Amino acid sequence: MIRLFAALPIPDDVADTLERRQSGLPGAKWRGRDQLHLTLAFYGDVEERRADDLAAELSRAAAGGPFEFVLQGVGAFGDAHRRQTLWAGVEPNERLSVLAGLCRAAGERAGVVMERRDYRPHVTLAYLKPQTNPDRIGAWMAGHNLLRSPPIRVDRFGLWSSVLSHDGSQYQLEQEYPL
Repeated sequence: MIRLFAALPIPDDVADTLERRQSGLPGAKWRGRDQLHLTLAFYGDVEERRADDLAAELSRAAAGGPFEFVLQGVGAFGDAHRRQTLWAGVEPNERLSVLAGLCRAAGERAGVVMERRDYRPHVTLAYLKPQTNPDRIGAWMAGHNLLRSPPIRVDRFGLWSSVLSHDGSQYQLEQEYPL
């Protein structure tokens, strides 16, 4: 089994901007530069034979040509009493949503059983420990809510593997797909 997802990497200049915001919140486990990406579709644990089918199906998702998206704002996932993840949001973008839908459809055609959830594009910045002070989380979000990146050009996406370790996830690009 191999843990897979389709994603867009974050360019170095935007990663620099995000890294500068990754401080000032005790209890946050900040994501490293090599872990910053925008997930298009999460496939989870996939059998190797099915992974080959997925890789082939993703080539059909690589259509429509290059486009741009913009990171905008920050937020947190979790319930009102316990937030678990800090993220940078994405300005609404039809081309991004279409590409994510094509990546999801590729997984379904390859027979990958995927979670049913709405697509909410974001870049995960940190995971939060349960004891993280909610007031500090709110203050951090208020201090960074005006985040706006320059347009990020997308001319390819990738199929990535993920290995979980005690130091966090380690990602490896398995295949790239030019748009």
